[in-house]
Amino acid sequence: MKTIYYCFPGGKHKVLTMSYDDGREEDRKLISIFNEYGIKGTFHLNSGLTEKDPKRIKPEEFPELYKGHEVSCHTYTHPTIERCPMEQIVRQVMDDRAELERIMGYPVRGLSYPNGSYSKEIIDLLPKLGIKYSRTVLTTNGFGMPDNFLEWKATCHHNRNLMELGEQFINLHKTQYLYMMYVWGHSYEFTNNNNWDLMENFCKLVGGKEDTWYATNIQIVDYMEVCDRLQFASDLSFVYNPSVQSAWLNVGGEIIEVKGGTQVSL
Repeated sequence: MKTIYYCFPGGKHKVLTMSYDDGREEDRKLISIFNEYGIKGTFHLNSGLTEKDPKRIKPEEFPELYKGHEVSCHTYTHPTIERCPMEQIVRQVMDDRAELERIMGYPVRGLSYPNGSYSKEIIDLLPKLGIKYSRTVLTTNGFGMPDNFLEWKATCHHNRNLMELGEQFINLHKTQYLYMMYVWGHSYEFTNNNNWDLMENFCKLVGGKEDTWYATNIQIVDYMEVCDRLQFASDLSFVYNPSVQSAWLNVGGEIIEVKGGTQVSL
């Protein structure tokens, strides 16, 4: 019997994703670094604060600035939501979604918890509000896939062993695993700490690797759902992909693309 493994797009076994909160003016420089090295980021924005804080990126700049990356929710005004009534949490998430979708012109389906605040009740609520994932401020220092995308823990904050973990990540070579490096932070921290060279050096280190998929948060969630929807024959002789997007498999060492709407012999 051939061993079948799920792969990331293109048959890759590693993915890198970046996650930055609050939409401050330093996002411009951060995105320019990401774009130079082919890195993809998710930017979690509070649409209710853009006019109140002169240091935040203004909505009219969002579509062009964040092109090729992902705009995601961070609640409308950034309250510590675990202390809020559920009615307010619904408004905070849905008002933020609605405004960001009006600006960006696509469904906004992700979140990062403001102040890292959440609860089991909030996790249970989010799917009913159209939220597919949410990032915490907890970190693992590891490269595994999350058990629950609604309680998504990053590998590290960029001020915590970023280069050392980046070195470990690029040297991971066992293709029987799916590895993910997830970095989070706030772009203004680079200005506050005068360490923009840290992100420049990290992106230079990890960018342009043939074994790595560079993805936004929602791209990872959506792709794993494509894999989950694959329909395998009971004897694993073929697979049908009911999704639009391709899925990729490693079948006995051979990389196979299963295009959307097709059935492929294995």
